[in-house]
Amino acid sequence: MSASLDVMEEEDRSAHLAVVGLACRLPGAANAAEFWSNLAGGVESITFFGPDGQPCAEPPTERAMGEEVPAFGLVTDADRFDAQAFGMSPQEALMLDPQHRVFLECAREALEDAGYDPARYRGAIGIYAGGSETDYLSALRARRDLLAGASDWQLRLATGVDFLTSRVAYKLGLRGPAVTVQTACSTSLVAIHLAAQALLAGDCDIALAGGASVHVPPRFGHYSEGGPLSPDGRCRAFDARAQGTVGSNGAGIVVLKRLADALEDGDTIRAVLRGTAVNNDAAGKIGFTAPSVEGQSRVIETALHAAGVDPASISYLEAHGTGTRLGDPIEVAALTKAFGAREPRSCWLGSVKTNIGHTDAAAGVAGFIKTVLALEHRKLPPSLNFERPNPELDFEHGPFRVNTELRDWDTGSHPRRAGVSSLGIGGTNAHAVLEEAPTLPASE
Repeated sequence: MSASLDVMEEEDRSAHLAVVGLACRLPGAANAAEFWSNLAGGVESITFFGPDGQPCAEPPTERAMGEEVPAFGLVTDADRFDAQAFGMSPQEALMLDPQHRVFLECAREALEDAGYDPARYRGAIGIYAGGSETDYLSALRARRDLLAGASDWQLRLATGVDFLTSRVAYKLGLRGPAVTVQTACSTSLVAIHLAAQALLAGDCDIALAGGASVHVPPRFGHYSEGGPLSPDGRCRAFDARAQGTVGSNGAGIVVLKRLADALEDGDTIRAVLRGTAVNNDAAGKIGFTAPSVEGQSRVIETALHAAGVDPASISYLEAHGTGTRLGDPIEVAALTKAFGAREPRSCWLGSVKTNIGHTDAAAGVAGFIKTVLALEHRKLPPSLNFERPNPELDFEHGPFRVNTELRDWDTGSHPRRAGVSSLGIGGTNAHAVLEEAPTLPASE
């Protein structure tokens, strides 16, 4: 049963936001419809490469310490760009980092999905997002012969991650804040939190939020025992055989608006963002890159409090879920602590990284969009590569169980609600609480 508008009107909606649009470019998916089709179909969108560097059908064999892992999640046509559509010359487009190109395209598509033209919209549209460090500037400097005398300053402007959002604001005419965020893997969910805070503070009337991580050509990682990368290029979140994740390209943006405004303006509401929180693990962990039970549990508790919901009402949790031997047990312990005593095995758990790999700065928004689509379709897509739980995870006495098949998201008479986690190396954690969109009267 969907959350009715009447039920939502009984509570204070002033701190709630509406997701009124989105766009994504992710491995195996050029748009959100293709992304959902892959999620629902249990498709693993990782490309494996043979010794000749060409894509192949078989995953790599077990790797030795320090060996390259020839697997990556590719975004189709990430190296292509319609320069004319954005008023750029061919040379400007060539200099522009593919990460910026894909993100710029996503920003326009997200606004189109929301139904807003910045040139005609009277309010302020802001953008909050971040990207990854790429090697594109080095590649440009190595081929200066193709750039007809472009200066180092021009190359820096075309590739600097700090210009990711301001370029979108300039090209699309966005008059609100343009803020670039950098918190490693949690970047895009932190961006969503900051966008939400900006809307609530009145800094803007519509906010785009998300992130991008696009490497052309793909950047393969190297295997190390106990490190973040899986030696066979498969992410097995929460499984006994989990050995890490796999790198991927990706970009995603959501369009947020104050819920009351979205209802008044008759927007298409894809989901409701009830609350978000961000914190840092600080010094309470064994090392700078290590995760922390205390920090992760605290950020979830804060987000649930901001959302004003009972933890027992959350029936799905989109985890960070990197499938690392250290990270998975700590994340599940933190989740169990945050959700406290509730009926065992009453909340489904999943990780989009098992489908598309780890999209770095875009990882949080990828999980967020997955969850929005699940709420829209009222179905929970499977988390892949899970057969037997990691023995260090206490699933028997906690509320979580991994969802391994496409299933109807049935919550009886209660609204569907979900949490989304994203954790950054260095300790910046983010959590968001989503709810299904209210049922609105039919338009005339």
